[in-house]
Amino acid sequence: MPEALPENKRGNDDFGWAGQGQRRERDSLTLRRDQETADRRHLWFSAAAVAEAAAAAAEAAAVAVAVAAIVEAVVAAAVVKEEEKQSGRWYQDLTMDEEYDVIVLGTGLTECILSGIMSVNGKKVLHMDRNPYYGGESSSITPLEELYKRFQMLEGPPESMGRGRDWNVDLIPKFLMANGQLVKMLLYTEVTRYLDFKVVEGSFVYKGGKIYKVPSTETEALASNLMGMFEKRRFRKFLVFVANFDENDPKTFEGVDPQNTSMRDVYRKFDLGQDVIDFTGHALALYRTDDYLDQPCLETINRIKLYSESLARYGKSPYLYPLYGLGELPQGFARLSAIYGGTYMLNKPVDDIIMENGKVVGVKSEGEVARCKQLICDPSYIPDRVQKAGQVIRIICILSHPIKNTNDANSCQIIIPQNQVNRKSDIYVCMISYAHNVAAQGKYIAIASTTVETAEPEKEVEPALELLEPIDQKFVAISDLYEPIDDGSESQVFCSCSYDATTHFETTCNDIKDIYKRMAGSAFDFENMKRKQNDVFGEADQ
Repeated sequence: MPEALPENKRGNDDFGWAGQGQRRERDSLTLRRDQETADRRHLWFSAAAVAEAAAAAAEAAAVAVAVAAIVEAVVAAAVVKEEEKQSGRWYQDLTMDEEYDVIVLGTGLTECILSGIMSVNGKKVLHMDRNPYYGGESSSITPLEELYKRFQMLEGPPESMGRGRDWNVDLIPKFLMANGQLVKMLLYTEVTRYLDFKVVEGSFVYKGGKIYKVPSTETEALASNLMGMFEKRRFRKFLVFVANFDENDPKTFEGVDPQNTSMRDVYRKFDLGQDVIDFTGHALALYRTDDYLDQPCLETINRIKLYSESLARYGKSPYLYPLYGLGELPQGFARLSAIYGGTYMLNKPVDDIIMENGKVVGVKSEGEVARCKQLICDPSYIPDRVQKAGQVIRIICILSHPIKNTNDANSCQIIIPQNQVNRKSDIYVCMISYAHNVAAQGKYIAIASTTVETAEPEKEVEPALELLEPIDQKFVAISDLYEPIDDGSESQVFCSCSYDATTHFETTCNDIKDIYKRMAGSAFDFENMKRKQNDVFGEADQ
């Protein structure tokens, strides 16, 4: 088990990428570490100096010496260029006409993590994106003027919003479970050295038009206003049962069969009421619907344990959030891939995915063809191989105040269980602020999201918007959800699923593990993500 993720501990940003958003260069970007860049510039300058000295010597009549010096300069330059090629850095005259083990299209978080894993495992990876920035649909938008343009608000932000560069607004907001799968991926790969995190200050649940802090320990359960006195005692017994439960020790089962007893029967065993069932299943186990009630209880028990263990890491809540926005996450894994030889091309159009006998063999772009054995991509690159699985509405709200009844928290999550508002799926609110370097001083960003169920999506999130009033500005986005129509075993084209409405990354990590298993033919193992003892720069593990 890796150690806990350190809060507010930023490692050296070895590539010197700006924390406040992605650099949007029009040509192929150069990805390299600052120190490496400095060293190589020194080599280039040295070579140039040798060449100049040689020319001067030639003018002085030492022609033979000058020629030798020029040759030395050219050789030195060639050595630098070859080092760049071998270490996976970007350079301007890079061509695609090579064969790769894996080509990745799109720089969303799912694609960047898989790219990093494949590179660490020794695969030759080419990673392309048609956009001039990282993150795809999960990017962070900066400056604020770009967000207004994206939503066709041509008037731009008012002066009261502060400097545009102070904003990094996530298009798909999510938090990290402190003991969850994504944090484990960050720790095992040491991508934490590129990122800085803060603990989200609270997790709340909606009941009867009000919000309450989610109880997840015995002490909080006894102090919570969500339940009456007798209900608190029963819920406490349930939490003790979950905390002591060990699927490898039948003595902890207390008459429950984890593979056959439904979660509905477990709730009935502890005589829990509907309100308690609602926040347990949706705010602790983080289910989006009530379908889990008639499924074996083991998965739900493990989800509640994950919530409790994540909460135990830092105490305030089980969630973490990276400073400067979620756009930092795909960039961190992109750096990991580059360290292990991955080649990146932004602003690179994809003209065609080349298939032979039903199997992918390459990608065509701007007249060049890069050959490959396997392809990873997001749904936008293969519209004929995906199917629509629903829609999600997300409303980005800019506020000048914290959300009421959250103890003036600078960040929080609110879950509105489906039964509280007569829906089939939950409504989510996640709020971050200037404290996370994503907004101007004194400003807050709250995003309400849910799965679309009617022909009037905006009305569906009204219960969430009422909690946020007054709202300075709203940005409404309705996105289609796509999933692949096959598992990719025959075509070797592996497509990720669209990001759902939840405010955490556990479903995304499950998609990553599933794609890895289909590609590699073996189950995902976190040990395979560990950085090797020495990477291409000769760094030893810390």
